[in-house]
Amino acid sequence: MSDIDHRHPKAEAAESNGGTHRAAVEERADADGPPPDTVEPSVRAEGKPPTGDTAPPTTGDGDGDKPPWRRRAWAVIDERLGLSALRYPVPEHANNIAWSLGGVTASVLLVLIATGIVLAQFYNPTPEAANGSVRDIITNVWLGSTLRGVHYWGAQAMYVLAVLHLLRVFVTGSYKRPREANWLIGVGMLALVIGAVFTGTVLKWDQESFEALGHNLEIGEFLGGAGLWFSADLSKSIPLLERLYVAHIVIIPGLILALLAAHMLLIKRHGISPDPSLATATGDDAAVEVAVETAEPVEPFTHHLRRVGALGLIVIGVLGVLAVLYPPGIGPSPVEGIEVTKPPWMFWWLYTIENWFGIQAIIWASAALFALLAAVPFIDRNPARSWRKRPVAMTLLGLVLVTMIVFTIITGVSSVASHLG
Repeated sequence: MSDIDHRHPKAEAAESNGGTHRAAVEERADADGPPPDTVEPSVRAEGKPPTGDTAPPTTGDGDGDKPPWRRRAWAVIDERLGLSALRYPVPEHANNIAWSLGGVTASVLLVLIATGIVLAQFYNPTPEAANGSVRDIITNVWLGSTLRGVHYWGAQAMYVLAVLHLLRVFVTGSYKRPREANWLIGVGMLALVIGAVFTGTVLKWDQESFEALGHNLEIGEFLGGAGLWFSADLSKSIPLLERLYVAHIVIIPGLILALLAAHMLLIKRHGISPDPSLATATGDDAAVEVAVETAEPVEPFTHHLRRVGALGLIVIGVLGVLAVLYPPGIGPSPVEGIEVTKPPWMFWWLYTIENWFGIQAIIWASAALFALLAAVPFIDRNPARSWRKRPVAMTLLGLVLVTMIVFTIITGVSSVASHLG
């Protein structure tokens, strides 16, 4: 988003219309009182009753003029925690499914945390007992197979939703000024999601897990001192599997939650990014921020949160069905010295690169991808947000996607024997 010295005529007209609409709302508010859950309450003066959204009605519950006890309790909690700050305005287009992907991803994260807590009560992270404990969860723990299935499919869903969310942000130019930092946070969270998928794959400790860990060790050895954490030499008294378990249940989720908190704070700080299609329809792309923010209806974030929650419940229902119909399997305890499996599908594109150029190429390809993602807000200086007006950026995105999809298909149709040469 570039600075604009002069107001665009259509933007001024949109602002005028938006101002008229808001003035009408304010007149109704003066006559009928503020509509509930639409405005952020002002600070209450000492000794005066609360006003605005937190002001309880005077229709009591049989106790004179006192408000109902639920409203009084909410006023007490809100006064101390400031929960009304969540009622900041968000534009109407934020309720579209494409713009709700980030919220749905967060809801799946909560499911993964909840199911992971339960599964952790029965999982033994030692190499000797890990595979057997997973089998015990499947066969002997009540609803253990279903919970593990929800956790497994939830991990797949979180990866897919995070990638789709990132693509939506890219296509709509939502990473442009002043939202560059939030884009970087999102890229960091995607990397952590991939790390969570990898460590989760290793924990079941079957042949697929063992071979994935073998690749991890080779990469750590290639990195030298930078890869010390990935080697068994860091702590010879603690097996690497146990350290990956700690990373999976503590380090990675903790970092994701920390970045998610920062992500949400920046969304509140800068607001939901405008939908460029709304301004493009009027040929007003140069004034997209002004045109959209002044003319588009808004509602409290709490209303948006309810819709995102409803979408999240639908996704959770789908995860439950998948867990019952297609429960994830587990192989036998690993055998050292053989390679007979493929990695999880989201790593297949790297598998092809390794097959062609060696295991070091995994490092360079991964580093190049995330370096490019991190550099996007700084190398794309086109002020336009509409994808139609950003041919260079969209062409680059298309090339990256096609390359990754083709490499994934190559691994999907090839045998492990071809990988081994």
